[in-house]
Amino acid sequence: MSRTVVLNVVGLTPRLLGRPPMRGLADWARDGHQARIRPAFPAVTCTAQTDYLTGCYPERHGIVANGWYARDEREVRFWKQADGLVQAPRIWDAARAADPSFTCANLFWWFNMYSSADYTVTPRPMYPADGRKIPDVYTSPPGLRDDLQAALGTFPLFEFWGPRASVRSTQWIADAAKRVDEKYHPTLTLVYLPHLDYNLQRRGVSDPAIDGDLRDVAAITLDLIRFYEATGATVIVLSEYGLCDVSVPVHVNRALRAHDLLAVRDERGLDMLDPGASAAFAVADHQVAHVYINRPDKTPLVRNILESTPGVDFVLGPKEQPAYHIAHARSGDLIAVAKPNAWFTYYYWMDDRRAPDYARTVDIHRKPGYDPVELVLDPAIRMPALTVGWKLLKRSLGFRSLLTVIPLDASLVRGSHGRPDDGGEDGPVVISRRSNLFDSDRMASVDVYELILRHLRAP
Repeated sequence: MSRTVVLNVVGLTPRLLGRPPMRGLADWARDGHQARIRPAFPAVTCTAQTDYLTGCYPERHGIVANGWYARDEREVRFWKQADGLVQAPRIWDAARAADPSFTCANLFWWFNMYSSADYTVTPRPMYPADGRKIPDVYTSPPGLRDDLQAALGTFPLFEFWGPRASVRSTQWIADAAKRVDEKYHPTLTLVYLPHLDYNLQRRGVSDPAIDGDLRDVAAITLDLIRFYEATGATVIVLSEYGLCDVSVPVHVNRALRAHDLLAVRDERGLDMLDPGASAAFAVADHQVAHVYINRPDKTPLVRNILESTPGVDFVLGPKEQPAYHIAHARSGDLIAVAKPNAWFTYYYWMDDRRAPDYARTVDIHRKPGYDPVELVLDPAIRMPALTVGWKLLKRSLGFRSLLTVIPLDASLVRGSHGRPDDGGEDGPVVISRRSNLFDSDRMASVDVYELILRHLRAP
């Protein structure tokens, strides 16, 4: 098989590729073929990547969002990493079956833990009993973890997500990819480059301030292209989704709670969501919300509430979900889709004084929904560096201290994604210099799987 590299430049679209800071990457792309991708639904990281790597839709592979409600456990699970959650074979399994000498390196694509890929690197913080979160990675083989962090420094977890998210984490992943290639020479390499996602959510797509981010990610991508092409590998550049400007946060759980459908527990004077006791609640994920209904007799009421909530575009029930390839046991009984300028918060409290303790922290696993406000430092903090430093010092001295630096102002978010889309100038793109391997200039998300296999099979 032919050595192939897939660079996943999150948020890249044909329109962004045409902006001056990306001229170098656009020049490289001009010598090949570009195809627009009709994005996964929902157009979010875990679903999109799984569409690409299985050639199946969520109705088959089961990754219906970045998180969902585990009905048997009565708990919301977000950003889980175990490979076993994917209910369809991956592309490396098919390639290895065709060629036993095939090997695959997966750097930071999701569901990367305990997978059958040969070489894996993925974020895996350490969580000591004292409440700290210590940056680290999980790798296979295990020794790769120490090799990478000895050479590159500890993975900059706090610059991979949170208010400090920056290009440094993307650069670390790119440098790690080079070292993995030099050591193992995998047949297929998958590299996740997330940097664009940060300020596109903080600032929106239209803000000229993102030009610096475009320049940074283009430079890293071009450097990787030159590195891999010098080894004789073919490079594919693609993205998972395009973002759009938003200005309307939709508090769907508050709408359900206002009708006494959502239940909370009082814990030390704070409201904690009780999904198992709720007649209905929503798991928000960007512009899509899976709404789970424990009281089926309330379904007509819930649908009416959703369709009447400002910012909701349409609602998918059991009859509509098959057409969107999202009919799966993990999906919500109803799925709400936001209007193009809106997005869903997970907020369920009615008074900020009763917000749960995790609301003002970066806590992607405990929050019962995706929270892009985690990318923003609370503007009410007058001396951020001093405040954060003091909290970290108390932790280092053994005191329990919450890092409460995240605001509760959802209007600070300016960019989002997730809606169904036909794919176009503002949608995801796939680029390769192997023009002969494309059938057309448009494809579905699940067609990316076959495109990658064609590159592997091509002489």
